[in-house]
Amino acid sequence: MAAPLLDFETEMFLSLFECDGLLVVAEGLGIDRILLQFMRVYSEQGSLVLLLNTTTPEQEYFTEQLRVEGVTHLPRTVTSDVNTAERYNVYTEGGVLFVTSRILVVDFLTDRIPAHLISGILVYRAHKIIESFQEAFILRLYRQKNKTGFIKAFTDKATSFSSGFCQVERVMRNLFVKKLYLWPRFQASVNTALERHKPEVVELHVSLTPAMRAIQSSILDIMSACLKELKRYNPTLEAEDLSVENTLGNAFEKTIRHYLDPLWHQLGAKTKALVQDLKVLRVLLLYLTQYDSVTFLNLLESLRSSQKNFGSNSGWLFLDSSTSMFMNARARVYRIPESKKKLKVGAEEEKPKSSSASGVKRELVLENSPKWEALTEVLQEIERENKSSQQEPGRVLICASDDRTCAQLQQYIRHGSDWMLNRLYARTIGKRDSSAAASVYLESHKKGHGWPKNGAEGKEPAQKKKSTKSKKRPSLTLTQMMGKDDLDKAVGTGTSGDEGDPMEEDKEEELRLDLSSDAYYGVLKEPLTVLHPLKGLTDPHSLTRVLHEVEPSFVVLYDAEVGFVRQLEIYKASRPGKTLRVYFLIYGGSTEEQKYLTALSKEKRAFEHLIREKATMVIPEEREGREDTNLDLARSLEPANATTNTRKAGGQEQPKEPSRIIVDMREFRSELPSLLHRRGLDIEPVTLEVGDYILTPDTCVERKSVSDLIGSLQSGRLYTQCLSMTRYYKKPVLLIEFDPAKPFSLMARSDFRHEISSNDVSSKLTLLTLHFPRLRILWCPSPHATAELFLDLKQGRSEPDAAAAQAVTAESDMVAESAELYNPGPYDFLLKMPGVNIKNYRAVVKNADNLADVCKLGQDKLAEILGNANNGRLLYEFLHNVADVPAPVQKAKRT
Repeated sequence: MAAPLLDFETEMFLSLFECDGLLVVAEGLGIDRILLQFMRVYSEQGSLVLLLNTTTPEQEYFTEQLRVEGVTHLPRTVTSDVNTAERYNVYTEGGVLFVTSRILVVDFLTDRIPAHLISGILVYRAHKIIESFQEAFILRLYRQKNKTGFIKAFTDKATSFSSGFCQVERVMRNLFVKKLYLWPRFQASVNTALERHKPEVVELHVSLTPAMRAIQSSILDIMSACLKELKRYNPTLEAEDLSVENTLGNAFEKTIRHYLDPLWHQLGAKTKALVQDLKVLRVLLLYLTQYDSVTFLNLLESLRSSQKNFGSNSGWLFLDSSTSMFMNARARVYRIPESKKKLKVGAEEEKPKSSSASGVKRELVLENSPKWEALTEVLQEIERENKSSQQEPGRVLICASDDRTCAQLQQYIRHGSDWMLNRLYARTIGKRDSSAAASVYLESHKKGHGWPKNGAEGKEPAQKKKSTKSKKRPSLTLTQMMGKDDLDKAVGTGTSGDEGDPMEEDKEEELRLDLSSDAYYGVLKEPLTVLHPLKGLTDPHSLTRVLHEVEPSFVVLYDAEVGFVRQLEIYKASRPGKTLRVYFLIYGGSTEEQKYLTALSKEKRAFEHLIREKATMVIPEEREGREDTNLDLARSLEPANATTNTRKAGGQEQPKEPSRIIVDMREFRSELPSLLHRRGLDIEPVTLEVGDYILTPDTCVERKSVSDLIGSLQSGRLYTQCLSMTRYYKKPVLLIEFDPAKPFSLMARSDFRHEISSNDVSSKLTLLTLHFPRLRILWCPSPHATAELFLDLKQGRSEPDAAAAQAVTAESDMVAESAELYNPGPYDFLLKMPGVNIKNYRAVVKNADNLADVCKLGQDKLAEILGNANNGRLLYEFLHNVADVPAPVQKAKRT
């Protein structure tokens, strides 16, 4: 299925094969093809190669590709399902292995993996190495134990290197590579190869309707006003990043979070509201060009009603641009006839629902999306061309942004726009106004274009009457269903989700195509026409699969995406003899066009920045860590200002026994074990029932991130964990670790209450400390601070024993402090009895030495001890009443 590598891809592969490095490729230029080539080379018993950072669908795709090509030693996946004894055998069998990062860390630390036998490591999505500390830890452990193996890293996200200080250098340092290979789209050999066999491209710049243009300029005006306000309230924000152009890009929310997260707790309500408003406005811009006029109006109306319901009217709703936007959005869907308009201007705008009640009838306009008509023309042109050509009709692939757009386009092609928009109107806006809906229904039947019985509209191509649906709507993948739910929530009263009528679907015969992707929508069988979404897919390679299985002669890009455009270029270049025509539909002068151009220029600027940085980068000779001189591989780094004691043998270094910490297996998802290992501490991974880290035989630490702390305080899990720690360890510690990118503050100062409240986090923590007096709480601003603190806590203390720590369970003996105070068995039993609770159980203990004494006490005495007559009665009855429980009847076995 996969075509042979092109000239520039071969050059890419050979340069990286020859010398380790980081390969940065333009998005869509087929980085997976290069990785697949490496996997093909190393899929043999003689080599053991580990592949990091891949998802399950990617692993399945790579394995399937290698199987098709006839590779015998296929890659294997090592997850927690493979037990420890079998894992060593899997490693020694060789080939390419997909291994879960957590398992790999543990296997390196426990020497379960033969490090000296590893030929090398391939790192996919290398730009994430700084955030994903597990992979960085694996590479450091690998380089400490294996000096000869290779490390080759791949990424197609050049833009992720443009933010942050020396980002690419930091990534290369974590990867232990010296070479940086850059392959932008404008690279000479890439350009030559792709220009030689380029597809025929037809660009259709569709014009926005006057109402759409007016709405777009209104939204941009409102966004501009919101950004001005945001800068006024926060003068420290970078003005460059907060431009209207940047707000259109996908990375905007990440950028603004990067600036505001560290001081989120200090921001006023106004700033937080503005950030939320910008998110809403971005959604509005997307809906304007992506979906139909009814869906857009429905979103607007639901936004306004939700603002009214909550009484939190956002400032932008009162701007003039907002009024004009509402008027234009309504004008696209319906209009009120001039003769029946009320004299009082603005009455209709304020109370659209009252119009029907007062006898004013709406005339439906239901403006079509301009791209729909362009799509119809394109499909008619393809049909004409297929009829006139001598060869078999060319297949068609239509690509739209998401699942919802594909569903709408399929209905449009099948039934026509009037049927679809009328139905959508009746189900959304018409539903809120029943009399209007009835009049719409009658009106549409009078005109004769509502709810056609036989299928498509008259003006559609004749062939389209045969069009049928590929799948019923419920058979979506989970991610698509989730995406759909999210959109429905945004719109309020379900605009989508109603698109397929189960009654109609039953009547329609299904078009089942033998394609490996489950996300496609079949439209026609002759010539085969398939719709496929570009985003929101569970399997990132499903579009690639469809492209190679359908082998279309015509591709219609209803929405543009840089990655897929380049994929089409490579697809054409690797099939030079076959024709490929690409229709590019884009709204001229719209934010959609601007967004596409911004994405292109951002990537170009990112590559230019990388080229400059590569030219000036100073890389130390020992970067690859093949010698012991690389300081990144050194452990137990002492600070430069550390003093030596000359009284002890003239300042000679004293031999030290390496310190060790016992770490729970589940903790390897965090960065802390990696930092502790770097500071010279030996890590022993075991499964602990009590605590996360055992520092000394007496000290047990339970680590909580802020979100985890709040969750476990609410669920009561933290109480149980603290109870176990105080029973079995002398020094129980609760470590609260903050994210270094976020404020070192549990809650805003304004949120503190004077009274203890059951919903308040600080109140719950206070109660926890009152309940467990021996519990110590450590507050750490980052994992680095935690590692320093652990070193201080271990100084001069004995080392923990892994076997002893692992043996601590609910049945273990308690520490002396707890044992002297109480015996937990009878205590727990007492607390389970009716009438006894956490507030009064101590009074019972003071008045009775054991449970037998409690049974001897009278009802009045129990009521006096428990301080409540009802509790006293409950406990007395529980102890003295005879329970009349019938003996269980054993069922006779059938013979």
